Amino acid sequence: MSIEKQVLHPRNKHRSRYNFPELIKSIPELRPFVAVNAYGDESIDFSDPVAVKLLNRALLKHFYQIDYWDIPEGYLCPPIPGRADYIHYLADLLASVNGGVIPTGKNIKGLDIGLGANCIYPIIGHQEYGWTFAGSDVDTYAIKSAKNIASINPSLAAAVFPRLQSHKNHIFKGVIKPGETFDFTLCNPPFHASAEEAQAGSQRKLRNLGKQKGKGTVLNFGGQQAELWCEGGEVGFIRKMIEESATLGKQCFWFTTLVSKSMNVPFIYGSLERQRPIEIRTIEMAQGQKISRFVAWTFLTPEEQNNWRKNRW
Repeated sequence: MSIEKQVLHPRNKHRSRYNFPELIKSIPELRPFVAVNAYGDESIDFSDPVAVKLLNRALLKHFYQIDYWDIPEGYLCPPIPGRADYIHYLADLLASVNGGVIPTGKNIKGLDIGLGANCIYPIIGHQEYGWTFAGSDVDTYAIKSAKNIASINPSLAAAVFPRLQSHKNHIFKGVIKPGETFDFTLCNPPFHASAEEAQAGSQRKLRNLGKQKGKGTVLNFGGQQAELWCEGGEVGFIRKMIEESATLGKQCFWFTTLVSKSMNVPFIYGSLERQRPIEIRTIEMAQGQKISRFVAWTFLTPEEQNNWRKNRW
């Protein structure tokens, strides 16, 4: 009998404990990395980046029919259950303004800000709901990796379109084209304000995993500079996103972003209120012992929202 993780979204495919025999069937290379832990459960060493990447590869193949997935060494290898939660709660957000019905299919278009080399959000969003995605990143190598994942998997080839953000100080500008529309944006912003802060966070995570490491630690989940930190940290990044969203307000139904620290939410609401969106929401997601959330806002009036639904959904 599988034990469900009650804190994950009801539609999240990762509510049960990892079924390692099934995952090994999908990716046999995972087998040597699976062992019985101190609690008598099969698991992997989550401080081992090779094991974590193989686990992700197995999850993507087993649950999302992705035959090929890889990322360059040192790039962010995200925990998939939490990424899936954001997608499912986004689907609920769209349903909340569509009579409770989740809009699905290729006409629903999302924009992933900070796509990364892993392409995880578009993979899950397309495989679960049939949505199409553009995805932006400032890292040329990350875009190359994401394009490779999209092109080599037939189900993604006509659904995921990575774009290089060539202006590192811009978020939407230069990515959203004139006249182009999106049903939603999503973002997992860098939440550290400096390389030193990011390194301290890496050390803390390894200590929580019971692994003491010295200087030069590479976090098991990896991460390049643009993935982990930016000037001004999470609040600075999101403030810039909010300011730019106001100039493109009629080209997107819902702008959204994860906010990792609850103490940052009031500052983000302050920035939003200065731009006068029609509606602001905070959607809370519980994942394990961690409570996370994303903030969503729209500049569309009720009449504009109704027209949007009629013409697109």
